[in-house]
Amino acid sequence: MRWEDGRRSDNVEDRRGSSVSRGVVGGGIGTVILVLVAMYFGVDPSVVLNTASTGNNRPAVTRPADRPAEENRMSEFVSVVLADTEDTWRDLFKKGGKTYQEPKLVLFTGAVQSACGTADAAVGPFYCPGDRKVYIDLAFYQELKNRFRAPGDFAQAYVIAHEVGHHVQNLMGISKKVQDARSRASEKEGNRLSVRLELQADCFAGVWANHADRARHILESGDVEEALNAASAIGDDRLQRSSRGTVVPDAFTHGTSEQRVRWFNNGLTTGDIKQCNTFSAARL
Repeated sequence: MRWEDGRRSDNVEDRRGSSVSRGVVGGGIGTVILVLVAMYFGVDPSVVLNTASTGNNRPAVTRPADRPAEENRMSEFVSVVLADTEDTWRDLFKKGGKTYQEPKLVLFTGAVQSACGTADAAVGPFYCPGDRKVYIDLAFYQELKNRFRAPGDFAQAYVIAHEVGHHVQNLMGISKKVQDARSRASEKEGNRLSVRLELQADCFAGVWANHADRARHILESGDVEEALNAASAIGDDRLQRSSRGTVVPDAFTHGTSEQRVRWFNNGLTTGDIKQCNTFSAARL
């Protein structure tokens, strides 16, 4: 992925090495989001909730000059990808007669406090609608490469674009509608709504890739395959088979590997957010 010459975003909040005073993760949407994120990356939700209630001492904040060069390079990369999403969604919202409100992206180490509660790095990257921020521990990218076998910078960019996709859903009022519908639905139906929400975020990530490539020609040979591999690696069926040894479709919250690949690719090939309406799609 060609990113080095890209614009850096001003919306990166660096909390790496900051101490976190942990309390029990708040109820309601905070708990729902963190548990869903845990399930997304194949983590037992009880681990997240238990670790969130334990004490923890974080190292003192370190300056960029004191961090490994590769870590600083990765933070630069994240800043460029975030800037690309800002440019893409600002343009698309403007064309729709609306103003895009940019999210913040928080870099953290080990654990972080958000408006959705205290989250451990084990939950992976996540978006909190309460404060409109995306959170990521850069160590996750090593896990993406080693555990999920999805290496590559464009695979990493896909992860950020997916979380920003949730921000777009929040701005459009989609997340609130799904949250309200889930509160009235059975667990099985609630999971189905979550799948549609997540697949739409995958599609939105594809829309970003389409527009960013047209604007700056960011894609190199193999990049699309990296993103598709990442989408496939974190499909519910693949994660369940790996962690449980069996697949339980009614427990899906993000969609199968095939669905995630197809919806990301749908956004990538069309670049049209109208083609991302998973809620009216007869076939996911």
